[in-house]
Amino acid sequence: MEMANKETEEAALYARKVRKAAQMIFFQRHRIPGVKGWELKKALGQDYMKIIDLLGIELDKLGFQVRILLEEGETTNPTEEQLEKARFLVILKQPVGSPEAVTAGWRIDDIAMLAASVAYIISRQGKVPRKEMEKVLSEKFPAWRIDINLERFIRRGYLAQDDEEVLSLDWRARAEIDQKTLVSLMLGGEARKDEP
Repeated sequence: MEMANKETEEAALYARKVRKAAQMIFFQRHRIPGVKGWELKKALGQDYMKIIDLLGIELDKLGFQVRILLEEGETTNPTEEQLEKARFLVILKQPVGSPEAVTAGWRIDDIAMLAASVAYIISRQGKVPRKEMEKVLSEKFPAWRIDINLERFIRRGYLAQDDEEVLSLDWRARAEIDQKTLVSLMLGGEARKDEP
Protein backbone atom coordinates (compact mmCIF):
# COMPACT_ATOMS: atom_id res chain seq x y z
CA MET A 1 0.00 0.00 0.00
CA GLU A 2 2.83 2.35 0.92
CA MET A 3 4.60 1.57 -2.37
CA ALA A 4 1.44 2.39 -4.35
CA ASN A 5 1.09 5.73 -2.53
CA LYS A 6 4.71 6.58 -3.29
CA GLU A 7 4.21 5.79 -7.00
CA THR A 8 1.02 7.86 -7.08
CA GLU A 9 2.82 10.81 -5.44
CA GLU A 10 5.69 10.53 -7.92
CA ALA A 11 3.28 10.38 -10.88
CA ALA A 12 1.44 13.46 -9.55
CA LEU A 13 4.75 15.30 -9.12
CA TYR A 14 5.77 14.54 -12.71
CA ALA A 15 2.32 15.57 -13.98
CA ARG A 16 2.69 18.95 -12.20
CA LYS A 17 6.19 19.39 -13.62
CA VAL A 18 5.00 18.54 -17.16
CA ARG A 19 2.20 21.15 -16.80
CA LYS A 20 4.70 23.71 -15.56
CA ALA A 21 7.08 22.94 -18.45
CA ALA A 22 4.23 23.35 -20.95
CA GLN A 23 3.28 26.69 -19.43
CA MET A 24 6.85 27.92 -19.56
CA ILE A 25 7.35 26.86 -23.17
CA PHE A 26 3.99 28.02 -24.51
CA PHE A 27 3.86 31.48 -22.91
CA GLN A 28 5.92 34.00 -24.84
CA ARG A 29 8.16 36.42 -23.03
CA HIS A 30 9.81 39.18 -24.99
CA ARG A 31 9.79 38.71 -28.79
CA ILE A 32 11.06 35.15 -29.00
CA PRO A 33 8.81 32.27 -27.94
CA GLY A 34 9.99 29.42 -25.80
CA VAL A 35 12.31 29.27 -22.84
CA LYS A 36 16.00 28.74 -22.18
CA GLY A 37 17.24 25.43 -20.78
CA TRP A 38 18.66 27.03 -17.64
CA GLU A 39 15.19 28.44 -16.86
CA LEU A 40 13.65 24.98 -17.19
CA LYS A 41 16.38 23.47 -15.02
CA LYS A 42 15.82 26.13 -12.34
CA ALA A 43 12.04 25.66 -12.32
CA LEU A 44 11.84 21.87 -12.81
CA GLY A 45 15.04 20.54 -11.27
CA GLN A 46 18.01 18.52 -12.50
CA ASP A 47 15.77 16.01 -14.31
CA TYR A 48 14.22 18.71 -16.55
CA MET A 49 15.13 16.79 -19.72
CA LYS A 50 13.07 13.83 -18.50
CA ILE A 51 10.15 16.25 -17.98
CA ILE A 52 10.66 17.63 -21.50
CA ASP A 53 10.58 14.07 -22.88
CA LEU A 54 7.28 13.43 -21.06
CA LEU A 55 5.89 16.72 -22.36
CA GLY A 56 6.98 15.66 -25.86
CA ILE A 57 4.93 12.47 -25.55
CA GLU A 58 1.82 14.47 -24.61
CA LEU A 59 2.37 17.07 -27.36
CA ASP A 60 2.88 14.33 -29.94
CA LYS A 61 -0.74 13.28 -29.44
CA LEU A 62 -1.79 16.80 -30.48
CA GLY A 63 0.53 17.07 -33.49
CA PHE A 64 3.22 19.20 -31.84
CA GLN A 65 6.81 18.59 -30.78
CA VAL A 66 9.37 20.25 -28.54
CA ARG A 67 12.23 21.70 -30.59
CA ILE A 68 15.59 22.42 -28.97
CA LEU A 69 17.56 25.18 -30.68
CA LEU A 70 21.20 25.07 -29.71
CA GLU A 71 23.24 28.26 -30.00
CA GLU A 72 25.96 26.43 -31.94
CA GLY A 73 23.56 24.75 -34.39
CA GLU A 74 22.44 21.13 -34.60
CA THR A 75 24.35 18.49 -32.62
CA THR A 76 23.52 14.84 -32.05
CA ASN A 77 24.59 14.68 -28.39
CA PRO A 78 24.46 18.15 -26.82
CA THR A 79 26.28 18.66 -23.52
CA GLU A 80 24.53 19.78 -20.35
CA GLU A 81 26.03 23.25 -20.83
CA GLN A 82 24.72 23.44 -24.42
CA LEU A 83 21.24 22.38 -23.26
CA GLU A 84 21.20 25.06 -20.56
CA LYS A 85 21.97 27.73 -23.18
CA ALA A 86 19.54 26.26 -25.75
CA ARG A 87 16.04 27.58 -26.45
CA PHE A 88 13.15 25.13 -26.05
CA LEU A 89 9.99 25.83 -28.05
CA VAL A 90 6.97 24.02 -29.44
CA ILE A 91 6.45 23.61 -33.18
CA LEU A 92 4.05 21.66 -35.39
CA LYS A 93 5.13 18.13 -36.28
CA GLN A 94 3.77 18.25 -39.81
CA PRO A 95 3.97 21.09 -42.34
CA VAL A 96 1.03 23.48 -42.43
CA GLY A 97 -1.18 23.21 -45.49
CA SER A 98 -2.40 26.18 -47.54
CA PRO A 99 -5.77 26.57 -45.76
CA GLU A 100 -4.12 26.62 -42.32
CA ALA A 101 -1.44 29.07 -43.49
CA VAL A 102 -4.07 31.44 -44.86
CA THR A 103 -5.97 31.21 -41.58
CA ALA A 104 -2.76 32.15 -39.77
CA GLY A 105 -2.47 35.31 -41.87
CA TRP A 106 -0.11 34.18 -44.64
CA ARG A 107 -0.77 34.68 -48.35
CA ILE A 108 0.35 31.83 -50.57
CA ASP A 109 2.71 34.12 -52.50
CA ASP A 110 4.26 35.29 -49.21
CA ILE A 111 4.94 31.67 -48.27
CA ALA A 112 6.47 31.11 -51.70
CA MET A 113 8.70 34.16 -51.23
CA LEU A 114 9.80 32.96 -47.80
CA ALA A 115 10.57 29.49 -49.18
CA ALA A 116 12.53 30.98 -52.09
CA SER A 117 14.46 33.29 -49.74
CA VAL A 118 15.37 30.51 -47.32
CA ALA A 119 16.35 28.12 -50.12
CA TYR A 120 18.51 30.77 -51.80
CA ILE A 121 20.29 31.60 -48.54
CA ILE A 122 20.94 27.90 -47.95
CA SER A 123 22.31 27.54 -51.49
CA ARG A 124 24.71 30.43 -50.85
CA GLN A 125 26.22 28.86 -47.69
CA GLY A 126 24.05 30.86 -45.32
CA LYS A 127 24.63 34.51 -46.30
CA VAL A 128 23.32 36.69 -49.13
CA PRO A 129 23.54 40.46 -49.68
CA ARG A 130 20.04 41.94 -49.49
CA LYS A 131 20.35 43.60 -52.92
CA GLU A 132 21.17 40.22 -54.47
CA MET A 133 18.15 38.64 -52.74
CA GLU A 134 15.90 41.45 -54.00
CA LYS A 135 17.19 40.93 -57.55
CA VAL A 136 16.57 37.16 -57.41
CA LEU A 137 13.07 37.60 -55.99
CA SER A 138 12.18 40.31 -58.54
CA GLU A 139 12.22 37.64 -61.26
CA LYS A 140 9.06 36.07 -59.80
CA PHE A 141 7.47 38.60 -57.44
CA PRO A 142 6.31 42.23 -57.74
CA ALA A 143 8.96 44.68 -56.50
CA TRP A 144 6.60 46.42 -54.06
CA ARG A 145 5.98 43.15 -52.18
CA ILE A 146 9.64 42.16 -51.91
CA ASP A 147 10.73 44.92 -49.53
CA ILE A 148 7.58 44.57 -47.41
CA ASN A 149 8.02 40.81 -47.09
CA LEU A 150 11.75 40.86 -46.42
CA GLU A 151 11.11 43.30 -43.55
CA ARG A 152 8.29 41.04 -42.34
CA PHE A 153 10.53 37.94 -42.46
CA ILE A 154 13.20 39.80 -40.47
CA ARG A 155 10.68 41.07 -37.90
CA ARG A 156 9.22 37.60 -37.41
CA GLY A 157 12.62 35.95 -36.94
CA TYR A 158 12.88 33.97 -40.18
CA LEU A 159 15.71 36.09 -41.58
CA ALA A 160 18.41 38.18 -39.92
CA GLN A 161 20.07 41.22 -41.42
CA ASP A 162 23.40 42.60 -40.26
CA ASP A 163 24.76 46.17 -40.48
CA GLU A 164 26.13 45.52 -43.97
CA GLU A 165 22.66 44.41 -45.18
CA VAL A 166 23.64 40.76 -45.49
CA LEU A 167 20.77 38.33 -44.95
CA SER A 168 21.07 35.00 -43.13
CA LEU A 169 18.69 32.52 -41.54
CA ASP A 170 17.44 33.45 -38.09
CA TRP A 171 16.17 31.35 -35.18
CA ARG A 172 12.66 30.82 -36.51
CA ALA A 173 13.79 29.48 -39.89
CA ARG A 174 16.07 27.03 -38.07
CA ALA A 175 13.23 26.00 -35.74
CA GLU A 176 10.25 25.78 -38.07
CA ILE A 177 11.60 24.96 -41.53
CA ASP A 178 12.89 21.52 -42.46
CA GLN A 179 15.75 22.75 -44.62
CA LYS A 180 16.57 19.37 -46.21
CA THR A 181 12.97 18.88 -47.31
CA LEU A 182 12.72 22.45 -48.60
CA VAL A 183 15.86 22.13 -50.72
CA SER A 184 14.72 18.75 -52.02
CA LEU A 185 11.33 20.15 -53.01
CA MET A 186 12.91 23.22 -54.63
CA LEU A 187 15.16 20.95 -56.69
CA GLY A 188 12.12 19.00 -57.85
CA GLY A 189 12.76 15.87 -55.80
CA GLU A 190 10.34 14.27 -53.43
CA ALA A 191 10.90 14.72 -49.72
CA ARG A 192 11.39 11.42 -47.93
CA LYS A 193 9.21 10.91 -44.87
CA ASP A 194 11.82 8.88 -43.01
CA GLU A 195 14.52 11.59 -43.07
CA PRO A 196 15.04 13.50 -39.81
